Amino acid sequence: MPVIMHANLTLADWSPSLLAAAAVAHEKYGELVRIGPNTVSIHNPELIPTIYTARIGFPKSDFYPTLQAYTPNGGALEAIFNTTSDEVHKKLKTPIAPLFTLANIPSLEPRVNEVLECIHEKLEEKFVGNDQVFNLGDWLQFFAFDVMGTLTFSKRYGFLDTGKDVGGMLASIVFFMRTSAPFTQMPKIDWLLRKNRVGDAIQRALGLQASMSIMGFVAKAIAEKREALANNVEKRDVENDKYARGSDFLTRYVEVSQKDPSLPPSAPAAWTFSNVIAGSDSVGSLMRTTMYSLLVYPHTFNKLFKELKDANVSRPYPTWTEIRNLPYLDACVLEGIRMHPPFALPFERVVPKGGITIAGHHLPEGTDVGGNAYVVNRHKGWFGDDAEFWRPERWLEKDEAHKRKLEAGILTFGGGRRICIGRYVGILEIKKILAFLIANYDIHVVDPHRFQYENSWFFFQKGLYARIEKRPEVGE
Repeated sequence: MPVIMHANLTLADWSPSLLAAAAVAHEKYGELVRIGPNTVSIHNPELIPTIYTARIGFPKSDFYPTLQAYTPNGGALEAIFNTTSDEVHKKLKTPIAPLFTLANIPSLEPRVNEVLECIHEKLEEKFVGNDQVFNLGDWLQFFAFDVMGTLTFSKRYGFLDTGKDVGGMLASIVFFMRTSAPFTQMPKIDWLLRKNRVGDAIQRALGLQASMSIMGFVAKAIAEKREALANNVEKRDVENDKYARGSDFLTRYVEVSQKDPSLPPSAPAAWTFSNVIAGSDSVGSLMRTTMYSLLVYPHTFNKLFKELKDANVSRPYPTWTEIRNLPYLDACVLEGIRMHPPFALPFERVVPKGGITIAGHHLPEGTDVGGNAYVVNRHKGWFGDDAEFWRPERWLEKDEAHKRKLEAGILTFGGGRRICIGRYVGILEIKKILAFLIANYDIHVVDPHRFQYENSWFFFQKGLYARIEKRPEVGE
């Protein structure tokens, strides 16, 4: 099997150059490439159900605990995404899974609409009608975070209201991901430097324990929610809510943990930490990259506007019922999810006892194997010779069975029993913001070359500058 990297410690494993190096290696050497002494990268989406199984089989590797937050009292915080234990995963996922089903998505729409009203007000106040160039990417990020704040805590973080990073939360998350990225390739060093009391104390003294401020925010929010529930404040707030939003995620998390004593005491913190980190930044990333692609391929932007117009969607706020099954909107969102996964390192799994033979190569037990979504999602044999390029039409060219096959080849949300629990919530947010912006505004990208990417496990972007003009009202 070809070897392109001699150790997982190489910078190429976690720097922006990984994407180009991995893609070129697979083009040259085939479907399996050894990228470290014990790590193999896959390319073909056909291998997804083999590695990312629907049942217990290939556990997550030591890559994932490096992404766990750490506190000296609670230790490393295992969450649904980053635990390597199938038992812990099941225990954490089962009681809250109903909140994230497709059937439950409509109940979340009033909270998204509340934040749409806020971004609508701010865009009109600051940028519409004055030909001002502004950073649309930042405002999409603010929207994604304030939506998750509203879904989780019943209140916005305040990013949209202030037009800036409130309390340094965005900076803290970026710092957490940047510092965690190299440790994903050297988990023993992570334990030595960050996942014990001595290492943690040193990291905190140096200002390098990036999860500290996020965990402080989460702990404070949980304490306030417990107090509100104990004093029936939460019940009164729900009854008097003009948006009829029902209970937020944190209320459900606390209630679930109180009803089930078998859950670990850290469960509400684990669920909430995941909402703050993955539930906000990953969705914001997909919003920015999908909007960027629509703007630099203006014929697709205009085609999507025509679909929304022909569907006579409500303005200013298209409803989920109106947009959820619009074919071209769906194609654009799927193409954005395919081309721009928020996570851009391999999702590592461990080959189980007995080993496995795939693509003509035997992988012994204990081998770390996985696919990088950025690379897998561009497989030309699966998605076409133009897989490197933005073309939403690929999702509409054949029948529904072909579309389902293409979807099965996307690794953005992972796969099998460990697939991302929040994917439907993210799709709701993305479809709502795209439909709102494109139905109401004509948007033009400015200096598209200023749009830049950074791969630090999370795929960060910056520099999406645009001008925005209000569309005429119907009948004008």
